[in-house]
Amino acid sequence: MSEGSGSPESVRLDKWLWAARFFKTRHLAVEAINGGKIKVNALRAKPARAIAIGNRIEIHKGGLVWDIEVLGLNKQRRSATEAALLYREDEASLLKRQEIVRERRDTGVGAGDTSGRPTKRDRRLIQRFKIPTDSGS
Repeated sequence: MSEGSGSPESVRLDKWLWAARFFKTRHLAVEAINGGKIKVNALRAKPARAIAIGNRIEIHKGGLVWDIEVLGLNKQRRSATEAALLYREDEASLLKRQEIVRERRDTGVGAGDTSGRPTKRDRRLIQRFKIPTDSGS
């Protein structure tokens, strides 16, 4: 890799995923790679794997799948419009992902997640249910 050139010949996989804005931090990218959510040329990869132009990357994130081809390399995170120029998504992958998002929107899956910490109102209802009242014993 020459220091004077504008574009490197290869970049670490975790850096590229971060620069292409698939993950907010490099740490999240590393976790996804180590968890087997990222494949390079249909093979499981490590975070330090060198990515070159022409590689195919399969990304599984949040129940969605991206099947992309690397078109450009960048070590630095730039704007979303510049990041989109670093890859081209397969047409079938794009259509499948859009269909899944449309189904989720139609069925309401993922909207208004009720799991987790109860609200103040929920806690009062739970408390009322657990503590018996002395009426008519």
